[in-house]
Amino acid sequence: MTHFEKAPAKINLSLDVLGKRNDGYHDVEMIMTTVDLADRIELNTIQEDRIEVSLWSRYVPNDERNLAYKAAKAFKTKYNITKGVHIKIEKVIPVSAGLGGGSTDAAAVLRGLNKLWKMNIPTAELAALGATLGSDIPFCVYGSTGMAKGYGEIIEPLPSPPPFWVILAKPDIGVSTRTVFQRVKMDEIIHPNTEGVVQALYNKNFAMLCEMIGNALEPITISLHPEVQRIKEKMMLAGARGVLMSGSGPTVYGLVEQETKAQRIYNSMKGFCEEVYLVRLIG
Repeated sequence: MTHFEKAPAKINLSLDVLGKRNDGYHDVEMIMTTVDLADRIELNTIQEDRIEVSLWSRYVPNDERNLAYKAAKAFKTKYNITKGVHIKIEKVIPVSAGLGGGSTDAAAVLRGLNKLWKMNIPTAELAALGATLGSDIPFCVYGSTGMAKGYGEIIEPLPSPPPFWVILAKPDIGVSTRTVFQRVKMDEIIHPNTEGVVQALYNKNFAMLCEMIGNALEPITISLHPEVQRIKEKMMLAGARGVLMSGSGPTVYGLVEQETKAQRIYNSMKGFCEEVYLVRLIG
């Protein structure tokens, strides 16, 4: 038995930090949408009661440290499944990039095992299981466009953005989400206009969306990695409308309505940055 599942990357249209929780997490309010840059997950049932992960990446482990492995283990444990699974991951999404690569792989495993083993588990239940593994996983289980609250476990669907192109530019560095959150000082946080982003989505207003997007973690990551600011400036100078860092970084994205203009910005960024992608929205 084999099942294939697409694991798309996400970008943050808004990311706000509301406060520190007693459990060590932060309360957040994040608006995310999915883009057509995706890993590919292949799931094969094996009769032995074990989990195998195969992938070709210098930066991602293929053992029990892998989030996809953890997702399969959590699924098997919760639903008392004694069959095993081989998980093959074709990595396309950059690692430690603020694009949810590990989380979307884990979410794809949860969705995929549900289909592979014909379990008919509701999406909300899969998302709740994913929340025990990582704060971005519940959103990635749902995909599309939505707001994540709490530490990421509460998901509210939102309308998809108006159609546009997305240029993603990642410098040759990785950023630890934990390190960035450890440097959060609540009295210094610049809160984005989350409600403004919501209104822009409901109104399908591209210009308004570009004005309203914001990320409370961006100044922290830029203080650690000034090259993120240089990429932002380069992308704005090239003509992208809405330019923002996604997640805890370091990937910067730019929003563009016209395909020819997006292609031109993509070409100019390729000579400036290690990894650049031109993608469409799927959220």
